[in-house]
Amino acid sequence: MAIDSQVVARVAHLARLQVDEGEREALSERLNEILGMVDQLQQADVGQVEPLAHPLELSQPLRDDRVDEPDVRDKVLPIAPASEDGCFLVPRVIE
Repeated sequence: MAIDSQVVARVAHLARLQVDEGEREALSERLNEILGMVDQLQQADVGQVEPLAHPLELSQPLRDDRVDEPDVRDKVLPIAPASEDGCFLVPRVIE
């Protein structure tokens, strides 16, 4: 599929971009070069290649699931502006 200056003008109009005539020709040539490179990539034989989630073999180190900070709710709940049934009451943000 070749992209000519008319296609570039139409896409520019749809995208609300201002592209003058000289830029349209240069842009259409560049887009055709990119499409040519994509065609070359599609011709590559990748039948024996397994899909990857990431190009590098990385592992995510996980930390131990443990509590590092003490529970201070019993100390701060009495000084909270509002509380109910052991929970902090906060003003409604979304009405």
